[in-house]
Amino acid sequence: MAKLKIYNMAHEIVGDVELDDNVFCAEYNEPLIHQVVVALQNNARQGTKSTLTRSEVRGHAKKPWRQKGTGRARHGSTKGPQWTGGGVVFAPKPRDFSQKINKIMRDQAFASALSKKFEQNEVVLLDKIDIAQPKTKVITEMLEKFGLDKRTIIVTAENDTNVFKSASNIEKVTVTEAMIMNVLDVVKNTFIVFTVDAIKKIEEAYV
Repeated sequence: MAKLKIYNMAHEIVGDVELDDNVFCAEYNEPLIHQVVVALQNNARQGTKSTLTRSEVRGHAKKPWRQKGTGRARHGSTKGPQWTGGGVVFAPKPRDFSQKINKIMRDQAFASALSKKFEQNEVVLLDKIDIAQPKTKVITEMLEKFGLDKRTIIVTAENDTNVFKSASNIEKVTVTEAMIMNVLDVVKNTFIVFTVDAIKKIEEAYV
């Protein structure tokens, strides 16, 4: 089984833990990851955009002037797209962008992406994140000690308001709970910071 060192917030090693191979040593499958990520992004789309076609805009279909002899361009209606206030060509209408993803595909893509992060040494494991009150400086100092200078996601076992508020003002840093984390969170962040309790929850859910 793969092993990962456990650190405290001061970047001191306090132990290690064996990781489940099904979650952190899965085969890398980029096409599957891409398919699931695209589906998740499409499922997040509202699909409520709507504009009017030339048949729906207010006005009439009367020819604005005669066809020939005026020296002006030919027009059949002021509702055409070339007129101010005219209809839109191929106007977008409300539609459903959602794509179905079955649980097996979702779980395999998540494990595959997470395993790649582990292989690239981009996963950090903390014994706990102990913050008595929201303070941005605590998270900033921790990130500096670990050299996490790129997009980072912090994963906690439960909804921790103090951690969330402490990281909310830091650019390129997000906080999420273990049970709502998905493959999109993995691929769009360079580094992933887990607590021990969070990683146990993920292993229990995906094994």
